[in-house]
Amino acid sequence: MLFGKLLPKDGNFFELFNQHGKYIAEGARSFMAMITYYSTPDLREKYASEVDVAERSADKVTAEVNRLLHRTFITPIDREQIHGLINAMDDILDLLQDSSEVMALYDVQHVTEDVVRLGDISVKCCERVQHAVSLLPRLNQAEVAEAAIKTCEEIDRLESDADRVMRSAMSRLFREEEDTRELIKLKAIYEHLESISDRCEDVANLIEGIVLENS
Repeated sequence: MLFGKLLPKDGNFFELFNQHGKYIAEGARSFMAMITYYSTPDLREKYASEVDVAERSADKVTAEVNRLLHRTFITPIDREQIHGLINAMDDILDLLQDSSEVMALYDVQHVTEDVVRLGDISVKCCERVQHAVSLLPRLNQAEVAEAAIKTCEEIDRLESDADRVMRSAMSRLFREEEDTRELIKLKAIYEHLESISDRCEDVANLIEGIVLENS
């Protein structure tokens, strides 16, 4: 019995997930602001910097979760689920940062409506990831588990929307863009932005598994 009392239990995993989810949503909103004010260099740099800050902050949370896993004997959910979820969440912010950097490195001269559409879907996906993660501590409540599944389904639908926008954007790009260099740049950006919703769907799938196993 004494041995059991001495074992580190639970840790602070859910709070760390919440922190990471907050950075995901903040990073996505900053990325969308960067797109919105892309034609204003000072604002573009300001919001791009905010994306970087969110990504670095989230990296620290990811590292803390992985350290905590090594120190905690009894975890609130399966260890593999914790590891998989935090790393999948980290992939989202990595892609947001990559997308921001690609736009700067490629010296994109203008933002198309399709970039705005994909950015908007990315924000909605990221905000729903934050919401789904916030529900994890209360999955023993049937209504909370149901809400988590519903939010994950919304992410799935948004990912499908991103696929449709992506296909339409690519079709329009190859039909209408006459500048080959600009075509190559925009194609890469579209692919990065569509991948953000893919990574959000990965998180949604992991959360659905956690719900089914723990609710």
